[in-house]
Amino acid sequence: MQKLLIEGGHLLNGKVRISGAKNSAVALLPAAILADSKVIIEGLPNISDVDTLSGLLEEIGGKVEQRGKTLHIDPSGMTSMPLPNGRVKKLRASYYFMGAMLGRFKKAVIGLPGGCYLGPRPIDQHIKGFEALGAEVTNEQGAIYLRADELRGARIYLDVVSVGATINIMLAAVKAKGKTIIENAAREPEIIDVATLLTSMGAKIKGAGTDVIRIEGVDQLSGCMHTIIPDRIEAGTYTILAAAQGEKMLIDNVIPQHLEPLLAKLREMGIEIEEGEEQLLVHRREDLKSVDIKTLVHPGFPTDLQQPFTSLLTRANGTGVVTDTIYQARFKHIDELRRMNAQIKVEGSSAIVSGPVKLEGAKVKATDLRAGASLIVAALMAEGITEITGLEHIDRGYENITQKLAELGAKVWREEMTPEEIEQFQNS
Repeated sequence: MQKLLIEGGHLLNGKVRISGAKNSAVALLPAAILADSKVIIEGLPNISDVDTLSGLLEEIGGKVEQRGKTLHIDPSGMTSMPLPNGRVKKLRASYYFMGAMLGRFKKAVIGLPGGCYLGPRPIDQHIKGFEALGAEVTNEQGAIYLRADELRGARIYLDVVSVGATINIMLAAVKAKGKTIIENAAREPEIIDVATLLTSMGAKIKGAGTDVIRIEGVDQLSGCMHTIIPDRIEAGTYTILAAAQGEKMLIDNVIPQHLEPLLAKLREMGIEIEEGEEQLLVHRREDLKSVDIKTLVHPGFPTDLQQPFTSLLTRANGTGVVTDTIYQARFKHIDELRRMNAQIKVEGSSAIVSGPVKLEGAKVKATDLRAGASLIVAALMAEGITEITGLEHIDRGYENITQKLAELGAKVWREEMTPEEIEQFQNS
């Protein structure tokens, strides 16, 4: 196991290129199951989640070949192999195998998924959708069993806006007989990305990116080539890093309109941002004004950027209130930031951040992916050296983060943990 060490106080300069979207990749790979010939996906991020999903596609008989950032998936030999445990438990997004395998084989057995623990994230809306399409869903010994004689289009209203349920129902519905309407659908860019891939395969989908998606079922889907969208959360994280510790940073391969709520808040703080077609140029400002943020479903402020943004607020003048309406366990980074001298108190679903304070290097632990991002932002601003453990979470969603930071001028490196440190980490 490794730990990440960051010597704070160095200004970041230069250009960083954003990788393909993690939250798209984890749905695009399972979607390939639905095709009857080769699917080629370009621009994938080099992250552990993609490796895990590639392994799962091979487990059910797919041929997967990686050439740089391009994945060639041949699904023709796939079977409805049960996936009750093993890799499937490692990440939450393995639940997309439910929709894809149900859509292709009319049956699936999938172990209940893992990933970052962010409080209860039930899959009841996914199950409601599958049942509406005609599937029988049972939970047996910690695995979900899905069976259907045939899938028929249905009108499905989601009780809560859910990206996972919207995509999963789309995957199951594209080959169902007749018309499916998903109401109160999530509107994230990643949903549009998955719909674009499915449409290239021959699916008939209208309204992706709005709250009503209409799907006309087809009998057959064929292979295609698809280029993934850039990762708006990675782009947002580096934009926050630039605001926190950058002098003049260019963020390349980004779709600025995907980041509108973040950019609006950063400008409100006094940060100067120039937008290009696929680039953002962020200039340093010493005196930042604190702001309040409230996470909302897209197109509101993304919950995935709440944690890194909280670290930035420690640099701003005044008091900022961060309210997370999406996940109740999204404040695990607060205790770690307090170890670094941050003045933050949690009241209900809000964190109250007082600033400016000078953060100090400390030994901290990333408890989930975006908590890890917040600790990196804090460590770059802090005085002295910060040691971050729990890197397996960070590597799930940020490609080559050590190298990208080093190229921007950060003093950052990895070291192997000693047996004593590993034991301490596992017991903490």
